[in-house]
Amino acid sequence: MLIYIFSCLLAALFWLGAWPFGIAAEALPTKSPEPLPVELPSLSELREKAFDATNRGSFAEAETYWTEILEQLPDNAAVWSNRGNSRVSQNKLQAAIADFDKATELAPDAPDPYLNRGAALEGLGRWEEAIANYNKVLELDPNDAAAYNNRGNAKAGQGNWEAAIADYQKAADLAPDFAFARANYAIALYETGQIDEAIRTMKNLVRKYPRFADMRAALTAALWVAGNQGEAESNWYAAVGLDARYKDLDWVANVRRWSPSLVSALEKFLTLK
Repeated sequence: MLIYIFSCLLAALFWLGAWPFGIAAEALPTKSPEPLPVELPSLSELREKAFDATNRGSFAEAETYWTEILEQLPDNAAVWSNRGNSRVSQNKLQAAIADFDKATELAPDAPDPYLNRGAALEGLGRWEEAIANYNKVLELDPNDAAAYNNRGNAKAGQGNWEAAIADYQKAADLAPDFAFARANYAIALYETGQIDEAIRTMKNLVRKYPRFADMRAALTAALWVAGNQGEAESNWYAAVGLDARYKDLDWVANVRRWSPSLVSALEKFLTLK
């Protein structure tokens, strides 16, 4: 089961019209990688190729380039972490965790590898271990919005929605433009029965980000169950025009990982529509 958290590939690759590369959890701002030695042009070229492949969604190709770089820079923690990210994007989670283990060994005070390893552990449903990694990030950087958001995802995975709400709210407070933290907050509110506040938050996000497919689809489900069919239909046409994956309940439940109540609401809309 994949998680949208991102690490450097997760929420950082988020566009308001599409979900990033099939990793659930949510999305997190990209951290700047350690610069590679400028005196090594061959490494610099490989690095550019790796990032270009990532931007094109060619993660296996990116992994190959990072592996070539590691042959020359085996002690560079950032390279291990970047290769781990390319492996997460291919759902090679165990291999990715091994890379993040090496990165944390080489740079125990760098927060990024812990954040990335947490996302990979979430993908395996290892919630407590993921939370431990996010706690380590917050120990190193108490204002890391991505770590709060991802920890909220892991707590939601455990069914601890109240704790997830607190983490999502903290992430959104630390990074007001972190749209997915606020979206996760709205979904968690819906799960805990705070329907009006959830819908209000969803509407605010759609107003600010009209191409935010996730919140368009969430609004569809919530409004349909609330009896506002016309507005629900309008948001649905916009949502699937931006991202057709919201037609797939399995994807919504297990990849995007909406809350059970919101998945059920979307199922009612898709069944009765």
